[in-house]
Amino acid sequence: MIRRVVLILSLFIALPLAAREATPEWGHPDSAAIASANAQATDAGLEVLRRGGNAFDAAVAVSAALGLVEPESSGLGGGGFFLLRRASDGKVIFVDGRERAPLAATRDMFLDPATGEPKPLQTVDGPLAAAIPGLPAALVHVSKNYGRVSLADALAPTIRMAERGWRFGEKNAAMMGWRKAVLAADAGSAALFLKNGETPEQGARMRNPDYARVLRLLAEKGHDGFYAGDIATRLVEGVRAAGGIWTQEDLAAYRVVEREPLVFRHGVRTVITAPPPSSGGVALAQTLQMLDGFDWSKQSEIQQLHLRIEAMRRAYRDRAIFLGDPDFVEVPVALLTNPAYAAGLRASINPVRATPSDMLPGITKTERPDTTHFSIIDAEGNLAAVTQTVNLPYGNAMVIPGTGFLLNNEMDDFSIKPGVPNAFGLVGDDANAIEPGKRPLSSMTPTMVIDADKIAVLGTPGGSRIISMVIQGVLSLDSGATALQAAAQPRVHHQYLPDEVSIEPGALSDETRAGLEALGHTIKVEPRTWGNMQVVLWHRADGSIEAGADPRWKNVGKGATTEGSIFR
Repeated sequence: MIRRVVLILSLFIALPLAAREATPEWGHPDSAAIASANAQATDAGLEVLRRGGNAFDAAVAVSAALGLVEPESSGLGGGGFFLLRRASDGKVIFVDGRERAPLAATRDMFLDPATGEPKPLQTVDGPLAAAIPGLPAALVHVSKNYGRVSLADALAPTIRMAERGWRFGEKNAAMMGWRKAVLAADAGSAALFLKNGETPEQGARMRNPDYARVLRLLAEKGHDGFYAGDIATRLVEGVRAAGGIWTQEDLAAYRVVEREPLVFRHGVRTVITAPPPSSGGVALAQTLQMLDGFDWSKQSEIQQLHLRIEAMRRAYRDRAIFLGDPDFVEVPVALLTNPAYAAGLRASINPVRATPSDMLPGITKTERPDTTHFSIIDAEGNLAAVTQTVNLPYGNAMVIPGTGFLLNNEMDDFSIKPGVPNAFGLVGDDANAIEPGKRPLSSMTPTMVIDADKIAVLGTPGGSRIISMVIQGVLSLDSGATALQAAAQPRVHHQYLPDEVSIEPGALSDETRAGLEALGHTIKVEPRTWGNMQVVLWHRADGSIEAGADPRWKNVGKGATTEGSIFR
């Protein structure tokens, strides 16, 4: 009933979304900047810039490199979203390289036929957990349509690294800690990532000639280098031998989709972000527009946190009910992102009391996340915000021999049963149910924020917490934070269900925590920090550039700027 009402209302409240962000002449920054979750990947992008590539070539380079040196987070067996802005004409592009469900997938494939209850391990480990990868197709598409150098040139740094060896680091080891047993159980994964059945030592050199071979095939044959021929045959045969349902048709049918980015106003700023099948852009628009109705600067710290939590509660509630793959379900984006709709949600916020989630209409039932993000600005003013993933750390823990990469476990991002939480604690409804060829809903939220003074490109991994981190990052930049300060902000999260406020250790003072609890919020201090935000910032007045890599992983990520305008 709620969905029917929303669809009817959307006929009357429609907000066209612009495919171009109209701003005055931007000029050029005085240098370029890249912030990514791994220094080896940042360096790959900088090398491509030095060789004459633009931000989009660098994005291909960083993406491929992260798939090699940060296999726990992304790779050729996964998918991603590329949010791009071209300086020459102001065109903004959203390249959807999200994975798709196999054509043999069924609505109840992860339910016990006798009891109707979920079999959740099958959505996380093993062959049924893997959706059809989209990242290789996205690399080919971005290079062909927006890059300046050849795909071979953009992939060259990663091919060299794969053949000569890359350095296994602290984050690789930390994320492997709780996935080692399932990696060891798969012969392909054990051979590629473990040393005599154990986690490699930090600093160990890891060679991956199979990964280099796949990249060479992509450079030589484009889309068919992955989705047809030897690699496709290996993948299908390997998945099916393990009990999976992939077919050659699944791979042959995969295509990226160029979608219209979601563009909205936040105060004096323009925000460009991800449309469905990302849920992040809609939730970001709803939350920021709800908060725009309050006199933010006059609120106390406790009041600002309370209002942000209440806005997130409502945005995540809408995520659970309405959002899914727009190629399969009608998603009322125009309504959900309309300022008038945000005003209605805002009116339901009690400024002095938390609203229990079970009092909001909608779903009434009740991570260790990984993903990766990088941000780029080049010296021409081209922008790239890219978030990519294999879902949980080390994906489904399967490597088909001869391919050099892990498969994803993105089938867990579907709603396997209405109201049943996935590995990130997120609930969903029929809009995100499994269907053949459908893309699962994602929280990935690559974002650009533009105002008269500065241009920011940001995003982060973190599963369900991605959205709340990007919200916090935007608000931090609003208040004058540097790129590094925005990436480092202590994090506070609420996602509708479970009805609790998650905070990082030390994120709130005792006084602030007590103030929120007095308003009715339940506070849960998590045992560890989360996320890995990457921010680049262009100051329009003087052309200066900043790059901020999240300091939570010291000496792992890298934000770097170039000197001078040698890349123009």
